[in-house]
Amino acid sequence: MNPVACALNEPIARRRVVWTAGGAALLLGLTPVVALAQLRHGDEAYQPEVGQPGKDVVWVPTPDEVVQAMLDMAKVTQKDYVVDLGSGDGKIAIAAARRGARALGIEYNPDLVALSRRNAQRAGVKNVTFMQGDIFESDFRDADVITLYLLPSLNEKLRPILLEMKPGTRVTSHQFDMGDWPPDEVRELDGRRALFWVVPAKVAGDWSVQVGSGTMGETLKLSLSQTYQKIQGRMIWGGREAPLDQPELRGGAIRFTAVDGQGRRHRFEGRAGHDGRMSGTVIDPSGQRRPFSATRS
Repeated sequence: MNPVACALNEPIARRRVVWTAGGAALLLGLTPVVALAQLRHGDEAYQPEVGQPGKDVVWVPTPDEVVQAMLDMAKVTQKDYVVDLGSGDGKIAIAAARRGARALGIEYNPDLVALSRRNAQRAGVKNVTFMQGDIFESDFRDADVITLYLLPSLNEKLRPILLEMKPGTRVTSHQFDMGDWPPDEVRELDGRRALFWVVPAKVAGDWSVQVGSGTMGETLKLSLSQTYQKIQGRMIWGGREAPLDQPELRGGAIRFTAVDGQGRRHRFEGRAGHDGRMSGTVIDPSGQRRPFSATRS
């Protein structure tokens, strides 16, 4: 149906239409600005233009192949809750919903929000919603995956918020990085980039580590330093202090090898959160396993 005819079917637009010499439709009884707004705002006539200004960025769509790469890197499944920050026409959130995920798009421009809802309806997906709002004033802490296509300065402004999210939250960006927070993975796609991060647990500090229990239990001292997902440290075990070997942190999963008082190497594999606790398993040279737990001093 003709967009103008659609507008006439709306209760607010029950006015006679005339055409100006330039071809623009005006609703009689309304000023040209109001008439245009009523025809465009949330209406089928509205289509975004590449480069149109927004609150903090201009609108540029993400190519389909980049969208799919971003969702592949984040391993999005039907178990995930995906939040797209600055969701534009809704393409990324809708693509996540097509994979079975529950998705939310947050967009400042109300016209784009309305367009996103229409696009979702056309795509036949119901597990996606769109809201009008400022991403810096919105609550998305429960997300499993964050997607975004923002300017580097906005990514850096978001970085402290993202780093406070639960360890293991996956973040993926079209084109732009997070300043000095290095990505865990980067894919190049015909001149475009898809970047991926996993929010790391906060593990820096001194820890008291309990290995085993009862008469066989031991208390160790662990010191860790951290720069985002990169960690290093030292452990005091049986009077011997030695640096950790092969320390790794990915989200809340932490692994490292430590040397005991007799010089034997033990592999620690566990999980850590932002709450100053850590727990897991220690594997000795013979393959025997013992539990360990740790609290930050």
